[in-house]
Amino acid sequence: MTHKLPHATRPEEVGLSSARLKRLTDSLQSDIGKGLVPGAVVLVARRGKIACLEALGYRDREAGAQMLPDTIFRIASMTKPFTSVAIMMLAEEGKLLICDPVERYIPEFAELRVAIDSDNASAKKLAKEPLKRQMTLQDLLRHTSGLTYGQFAGPLLKEAYLAESVGDEGHTNAEMITRLARLPLAHQPGTTFQYSMSTDVLGRIVELVSGMELDRFIAERISKPLGLTHTTFGPIDAGCAAEPQIDPATGKRQVMVRSIAGKPAWISGGSGLLSTATDYARFCHMLLSGGELGGKRLLSPTTVALMTSDHLPPDTRYGALTRLQFGALAPTPELGLSFGFGFAVRTHAGRNPLPGSVGEYFWSGVTGTYFWVDPKQELIAILLMQAPAQRLHYRYLMRTLVYQAIVE
Repeated sequence: MTHKLPHATRPEEVGLSSARLKRLTDSLQSDIGKGLVPGAVVLVARRGKIACLEALGYRDREAGAQMLPDTIFRIASMTKPFTSVAIMMLAEEGKLLICDPVERYIPEFAELRVAIDSDNASAKKLAKEPLKRQMTLQDLLRHTSGLTYGQFAGPLLKEAYLAESVGDEGHTNAEMITRLARLPLAHQPGTTFQYSMSTDVLGRIVELVSGMELDRFIAERISKPLGLTHTTFGPIDAGCAAEPQIDPATGKRQVMVRSIAGKPAWISGGSGLLSTATDYARFCHMLLSGGELGGKRLLSPTTVALMTSDHLPPDTRYGALTRLQFGALAPTPELGLSFGFGFAVRTHAGRNPLPGSVGEYFWSGVTGTYFWVDPKQELIAILLMQAPAQRLHYRYLMRTLVYQAIVE
């Protein structure tokens, strides 16, 4: 069996309408022509075949470089599913347990404390209290660890994250953990969905348990067996990479979160990967196929089912900016969505203004990247852009125009 997904002769071969798919590419091409975004790569696969793979616009508008199907993107938080898969592979080997406390692997986390009312904008002092229970690996996988990203916290906790330079590419994963361990949590573990550094902590646990740096583990244990030839933490040739365009309002290029010029000291399990649409499609197809692709099995079907289940309890609270950050795709009950191990999951038909199927799973990246897998429809959809400010609009557009193209 080949690692590559075959192309459908025509979209109609897999129950999609060519004319309706053209609405998607025409909409994107129109916005590229208006200068709203530089370019995009779109991939839609159904029933195991690629029905649409289009490179639109510019890889680098200012350089006049055209987008190509194999252009490499900073996929940002679309890294998180890779790290989550790595953790589950180690769990399947009996090398860690998802119900274990994190301190079993990272002793520095044994002395964590929790900020009281960390979102309070008027607080004068960062008061702290003891943990009510230990953080677990399950908490890290579903973002209920109590950790946060500094920019989402109240002023005092945000200041503390800045003071520790959490997220500085010059620090190794081990150094990042030491800095995080000195900070209070934003919430008591298990109580609150707060998008966070949790997956970066998982990346360090992969290193400690496997004895490999995270980039090597992903390269040897995930990318190589799946044939992902362009998925890496860097460095890559700048001539292969998509770039954001200059913002006409500021005259400056929108800043990406990752340099591609060299291998960073911080191998971020939450945001560091570079990849292509076809590589990511193979990763998605492995999940859709129950953990196997091309005769190479990474996970069992039962583990994939566990990862893509609803793991947020009914009484879960949500960080103050969750709904603002993710809009109609926030993993909240009122939107019929929740969170599993590394992905958001759809739990209800209806409730959400965007089309989809119960049981689908998805995630996205701040740079403008987005994917989802819909097992009911046997569907994989990937949108890669480097347009951070417009990311929500194009996630909504992609989802709407892919589903309207399904005609059988």
